[in-house]
Amino acid sequence: MTVREKIALFPHSPGVYRYYDAEGKVIYVGKAKDLHKRVAQYFVPPERLNTKTRILVSKIADAQYSVVDSEADALLLENNLIKQYKPRYNILLKDSKTYPWICVTGEEFPRVFITRRVDKGKGNRYFGPYSSALHARHFVDFFQEVYALRTCTLKITSDAILRGKLRPCLKMHIGKCKAPCLGKISRQEYQEGIDEIVRILSGRGGEVLRHYKTLMAEAAERLDFESAQKYKDRIATLERHYAKSIITQAADTNADVFSMVFDGGEAFGNFLRIRGGAIVQSLNLGFRSQIEEEKETLLATFIGEIEDKFGALSGEVIVPFLPDVDIPGVEFRIPQRGDKLSLLELSAKNAREFYAGSLRQREHTDPDSYKMSVMEDLRKALGMKELPRHMECFDNSNIQGTNPVASCVVFRDGVPSKKDYRRFKIKTVIGANDYASMKEVVNRRYARMLQENPEDLPQLIVIDGGKGQLEFAYQALLELDILDRVTVVGLAKRLEEVIRVGDPYPLFIDRNSQALRVLQQIRDEAHRFGITFHRNLRSKAAIHSALRDIKGVGEKTEQRLLLHYGSVARIAAAPLEDLSAQVGAELAMRIHDYLNNE
Repeated sequence: MTVREKIALFPHSPGVYRYYDAEGKVIYVGKAKDLHKRVAQYFVPPERLNTKTRILVSKIADAQYSVVDSEADALLLENNLIKQYKPRYNILLKDSKTYPWICVTGEEFPRVFITRRVDKGKGNRYFGPYSSALHARHFVDFFQEVYALRTCTLKITSDAILRGKLRPCLKMHIGKCKAPCLGKISRQEYQEGIDEIVRILSGRGGEVLRHYKTLMAEAAERLDFESAQKYKDRIATLERHYAKSIITQAADTNADVFSMVFDGGEAFGNFLRIRGGAIVQSLNLGFRSQIEEEKETLLATFIGEIEDKFGALSGEVIVPFLPDVDIPGVEFRIPQRGDKLSLLELSAKNAREFYAGSLRQREHTDPDSYKMSVMEDLRKALGMKELPRHMECFDNSNIQGTNPVASCVVFRDGVPSKKDYRRFKIKTVIGANDYASMKEVVNRRYARMLQENPEDLPQLIVIDGGKGQLEFAYQALLELDILDRVTVVGLAKRLEEVIRVGDPYPLFIDRNSQALRVLQQIRDEAHRFGITFHRNLRSKAAIHSALRDIKGVGEKTEQRLLLHYGSVARIAAAPLEDLSAQVGAELAMRIHDYLNNE
């Protein structure tokens, strides 16, 4: 039976399907609300599939499926099978590091500590994971401050305490431990503290606060001021800790929040678990997809991974868009305003920071790959066919029409190639006409390049300016008949709009994207280079002085006279004989007469 014949028999039920290659290796695992319809979407005419999916389909030698009761079960099974088989074409976790958990041991007198290894077989309870070890450390330090828990690894049992086999450590003497090893605290009292810690770690810190306030009031009523002060101190410490975590005005807010940032075949997600208006868990995860998955599928995969790590989701899940999965008892909500929208924006901010950090790390560890990634982002943003590995940017500079110049800077693979920079003095345009000046320099630049090295034309030309400058640059390229070989865009300074010829609407590229930053960098470099050239010309014009208007006085003669006399005024006052010794009698007479008759 062929693969097509086999998938024709797949049922119309929720489940998970698996594709195998000719060697019997699992190469893709997917979930579906309707197995038959979902799998049939792969086996359509090749021209209806994208390139990566066509490659996947060409490798399929066999297909199998597993039926489950619901989409939610399919999501969890898919997640487990991906971890088991690590299929080549699936969405794979990029971030494989282990995250810290807070462990509450199952001993008679439990310990609370941070660990990266989870072993639930010993009666231990684990809370987390935490994306920040510092956050977990703050929790443990807080518990130690309030409850003075033991930190030793002694096997403390009631029998060992009664037999007096245990000795106290220094922490007891300095008041950092309540010394259960000596029986200075009962098991029941010690366990009450552990129960409060578990409630706090479970996001029920508000309950603990209310309980302390009740106990404080009761102690004050019976004039037990020592106990009242103890509870007051605990309330102050707990409130100080929660002041750093409370993020919504509604203290009863309980929700899970997901957000994602997409970058080609990669996605960067952030998850926040909110309990009692406070963040109790936070996690960043990166995903890489070998085929072009829909963003709804990537979000569903992220949700499945979190559910696998943290257990059941909250009844309310806040998302930027709906995932392609339904989970019984879970309501997906896309907020439009209020506290819920603020939570989503906070999560999105974390996802963007995670993405930016990943790019910075890649730039440092693998600069070549990073550059190609940025070029690919720019190619997609501008709708180009080729990577813009060679980019050039033009900028005009003049002040009230004086010394009009233009600059051309060159970037190769996203970095400046200064040896290829060019400067232009405007030759055919009179006055301050930026449009005509832009057309002149673009024409001169590429007319010469077509003569000398036509293979080195840039893939992308950036014009510093608005629609006018872009239109005239476009005309120059049209006259040179190279528009089919290059892409030309304008970059307006005010709103960082990317302008394209013939498109009435500007293209807005994400302000946080590396693609826009490359465009800004090349634009700013062209501006800097042009301004420097213009400033030098103005300086020369200022030094030009009246001497250069005298027939026979060139730049070298002017420099020699100014170095010798110091100023034009001193040259005019110099004796004719002295001046003749510098430039000859005839030219000296001409200079003397000109400067003294002005």
